[in-house]
Amino acid sequence: MIIFGTKGYLYQLAVLTLVCGRCGNPAAHTLRKRVTKFTLFFVPLFPFSTKYTTQCTFCGAEQQTTAAQAEQLRQQAGGGQAAPGHAAGYGAGPATGPQYGQAHGQHNPYQN
Repeated sequence: MIIFGTKGYLYQLAVLTLVCGRCGNPAAHTLRKRVTKFTLFFVPLFPFSTKYTTQCTFCGAEQQTTAAQAEQLRQQAGGGQAAPGHAAGYGAGPATGPQYGQAHGQHNPYQN
């Protein structure tokens, strides 16, 4: 008996601030990549479907985009080229500006 099927994977590539085409609000949109892989005996072997979408976090509207548009949006968000499974934007490297809740010129008494 051969057991085969599919398994879906969802990757969040970036979070962008865009104007929603449905609600018209400038809101955060998540750029997502959905990959469907063929499985044999519950082991994923190869991807056979890849789709990119953006979803408005305000109204929930989801819009499908092409791979080229998704890559352009990812670079626009500052994502660049990240290794799979690693964040490329927020928290990816050392902080270069003031930390959360701290203005320029202020010293944080809890850090040396």
